[in-house]
Amino acid sequence: MDAADLDVRLVGIGDDAVDYRDAWELQREVHAGVVAGGPGTVLMLEHPPVFTAGKRTRPADHPADPGGAPVLDVDRGGTITFHGPGQLVGYPIVRLPQHVFVVDYVRRVEEALIGVCRELGVTTARVPGRSGVWLRADEPGRGTRPERKIAALGIRVSKGVTMHGFSLNCDVDLGWFDRFTPCSIDDAGVTSLSAELGRDVTVAEVLPVVERHLRGLLAWEPYDATPDYEPRPDPVRGPRVEVLAPGA
Repeated sequence: MDAADLDVRLVGIGDDAVDYRDAWELQREVHAGVVAGGPGTVLMLEHPPVFTAGKRTRPADHPADPGGAPVLDVDRGGTITFHGPGQLVGYPIVRLPQHVFVVDYVRRVEEALIGVCRELGVTTARVPGRSGVWLRADEPGRGTRPERKIAALGIRVSKGVTMHGFSLNCDVDLGWFDRFTPCSIDDAGVTSLSAELGRDVTVAEVLPVVERHLRGLLAWEPYDATPDYEPRPDPVRGPRVEVLAPGA
């Protein structure tokens, strides 16, 4: 697929943030169109505050006090996460070429987000065993912050076409993440571009950078992967990606 063939659609940010359930229905509609032969599409948006619980979420993972935000069970891989204002959410709905396996696709999305962070001045990489995009822990004597996640991923693949996607923390209120254990990982933290750069990094600023990097990686051409950080254990066994049979 040529980068120009990817339909990147801004659905709503800021005051036009999209209710998660409405976006989920839109995903299903777009997914059916791509399965029928329509163009690959990326939906870009913000959500009002919401917790979404993927297939691997345990009852203990739910927030004891969700702060008025709904907690919704969803049909993607992964565990529980938060979406809210100040977080750019992207839902790539694309047909996977025969030479691109699901794990390769996930790594391409991660690589796009790593490239976005690097362009904005934040060094990140993957942590084998844990999905998403991460910053290293502070070196001894230079701080006390643990490894911390700046972007999360949760994917579903049905009939060879992807759904759900990623969230990148721009200037989201990190206090929301204190209400639960993000992705069931209790030995690491969560951060944002604003927190790392010491300035307000808005979703609007990050949008064109994300679009450019996604177009490059989802053109399915070879690329040089950023070296991984040290592997870490997955706190919940099972696949991070929900993959259905070809006819499902």
